[in-house]
Order: sequence, then structure tokens, then C-alpha cells
Amino acid sequence: MKIVIADDHAVVRSGFTMILNLQEDMEVVGTAADGIEAHRQVAKYEPDILLLDLSMPPGESGLIAVGKISEDFPNTKIIILTMYDDEEYLFHALKNGAHGYVLKNSPDDELLKAIRTVYNGETYINPKMATSLVREFVKNDQNVVENDPYKVLSKRELEILPLVAKGYGNKEIAEMLFISVKTVEAHKAKIMEKLHLKSRPELVEFALKKRLLHF
Repeated sequence: MKIVIADDHAVVRSGFTMILNLQEDMEVVGTAADGIEAHRQVAKYEPDILLLDLSMPPGESGLIAVGKISEDFPNTKIIILTMYDDEEYLFHALKNGAHGYVLKNSPDDELLKAIRTVYNGETYINPKMATSLVREFVKNDQNVVENDPYKVLSKRELEILPLVAKGYGNKEIAEMLFISVKTVEAHKAKIMEKLHLKSRPELVEFALKKRLLHF
């Protein structure tokens, strides 16, 4: 495995280089002191793995570099190597293309395991941080359920929502569904309340996103 290490501390780069080069299946081909230099090194060596620190003052930080490098060099897998056990950093890194997240105070064996895991196409997250990721996933999953019209709205409301989004008036909808205008108005109010919408443009946007319109 060809590896590039990006960290603003020379002693850290040297230390990790020594550890990795002792492995039969790993070779450090380049090092960098900030995100811009890391981008150049990845372009030059096309490594399999980039170990990227998040904080590299005064140069470009890893928080910025991870997105650029993952987009420009999709074949290079990025492992964040940092002292920050902050879930916001973890989520940002993963959303922007990182494949791994390892804390600098982890044992050497964990770093080696992370590199081999990511090289083989999987994602590696520091065990201490994994709980935060699961918690966020569950929260997002609950939000998805709350915004799922098929779970939140009644059958009648699912009939009315796309008609409102298409621009039909209350009277027209009432005639189509053989119900009163007051009933249409009541259902519209319920729809807006359940979906936390405040205006018709928001309702149209919601209907488009959820593919409730069939023009």
C-alpha cells in the first residue's frame, strides 16, 4: 500500500512514517505539512491511503482538504488522523469523503488495522466515536420517519396534498373528491401542521421532493 501522511508536526510525520515502513505491506511515499501540500503529494504519488490531520495551522486544514482531495482523487482513500474526538468533526469528515477516523492517542495496532480495513474497501471509525455515529444515525432515521408523508398523513390528506401542490383551488378539490370546501380547508390545515410547512411554495417543494406529483 502506498501511503501519504499529512500533518503539520514534523515529529509526527517521522514517527508514523517509521511505524508504517516497518510493515511488509505498507510504504510511505510522501509527506505534507498542510492540506494544499497534501493535495500536491496525492496528485504526484497517487497513493492508496492518505492519513490526514484535521488541524494544520497556518496552512490549509484537513477539514477543507478532505472534500477537495476526495473529489479530485476518488481512488485515494482518506483516513482522518486527529486528536479531536468531536462528533461534529467526525460527521463532517465522513460526509466529505473520508473513509476512516482514528485518534492520535490510539495504539499503533489500531492505526494499522484502520489502514488495512479502509484499503480493503470498508470504513473504519475509532470505537469510542462509533457510539456517536450510531446515535446520529438513529436521530436522522427518526427525522426521516417524521417527514415521511406516507406515515404521517391520512389517505385523504395524501389525496389532497398533490392537488393543492398542482394549483387546484379548494372548490375544485372539493368537487373532485366529493367533499365539502370546509373539509378541504380542514385537511389542508392538518397537512401543513403535520409536515411543519408554512406556505404553499414550501408544500410544492415538499411534494416534488417526495415525488407526490405526477405531471
